[in-house]
Amino acid sequence: MKQNLKKINVGIIGIGRISLHHINCIISEKKFSLTAISDLNNSKIKKFSKKFKIPGYQNYREMLEKHLEINLVIIATPSGMHYEHSKDVIRRFKKNLIIEKPLTLKIKQAEEIFNLSKKNNVKIFPVFQNRYNLAVRRIKKSIISGEIGDLRIVNVRVRWCRQQRYYDMSPWRGTYSHDGGALTNQGIHHVDLLRYLFGEVSYVNCQMKTLGSKIEVEDTVVATFGFKNGAVGTLEITTAARPIDYEASVSILGSKGMAQIGGIAVNKLEVFTPNPKDLFKFSESFERDYYGFGHKYLYKSIGNYFFNNKQFLISYDDCLKTLKLLHCFYNSAEKDKKIYFKNSKDSKKLGIKNSEISKIYRYHEK
Repeated sequence: MKQNLKKINVGIIGIGRISLHHINCIISEKKFSLTAISDLNNSKIKKFSKKFKIPGYQNYREMLEKHLEINLVIIATPSGMHYEHSKDVIRRFKKNLIIEKPLTLKIKQAEEIFNLSKKNNVKIFPVFQNRYNLAVRRIKKSIISGEIGDLRIVNVRVRWCRQQRYYDMSPWRGTYSHDGGALTNQGIHHVDLLRYLFGEVSYVNCQMKTLGSKIEVEDTVVATFGFKNGAVGTLEITTAARPIDYEASVSILGSKGMAQIGGIAVNKLEVFTPNPKDLFKFSESFERDYYGFGHKYLYKSIGNYFFNNKQFLISYDDCLKTLKLLHCFYNSAEKDKKIYFKNSKDSKKLGIKNSEISKIYRYHEK
């Protein structure tokens, strides 16, 4: 997919919690330029337009019609709108896309978006920024080299706090149609790391509960699983921890030692028996910033894709497998039985249609 670009001109659709991280990365990279933003909230538009001296629009179609120079669009709208917004931007404007996690809420939607991108010769960049964390990269290297030995046991723990007011901020939060629960919103990065670090998962046995907030989706997930390579593991993800966030960690027991990545967002190498001297070298302080520095490396990787012809870290097939694994957990909880990855299909609940909520976030209907 060859595209002769001299500069990457970026437009953003959706100014939410994550957008400032994208903006800071864009303005710090010489080959990138922040061109325009769009959001339904006019006060947000005025605030960001004034701060970064760029034009803002309530209708993203107007933004893309007026700024033909934009060649990369960030989709940072509610999760349940990613599919609709991405499809519209590709079909109407044929733009490359960065799509925040999760790419879509349905497997079939993701497959359609990827097929559509190929047909229109545009590139999709899914966001799994934790792959770029220093601690994650060090563990990945140790597994590939055999330094940690054969994998035996993997444990994932995310113990975060999301009070009721978090879910009450917007109508899409805490819904199956546009958000998903703790596993989809907060835990999808860790689902992705299971595959990225340790290989393909063979089966999942999962339970989901809603314990801390009045929402329709899960805020607590407990599961066991097995890998194709024979290793086994456990997963615990919750937003029902109180009164603060405690950890987001991954630990590994191998035949030659143990490793554990901890911190608030898998950012600190806490245990590494093959070489304890690496603990400080491969740890990062996010200062309670859950997004960390991964977006910075994500943008460098995108720049290398366009200007240095280097492969992007996350392939389409790779992204689809993570989404299928996510649905594997939901299928297991819904059916109350072990689900094999090879039989994974769309969850009956996650990504269900809700026209009333969708209508709120359809820019072109405003």
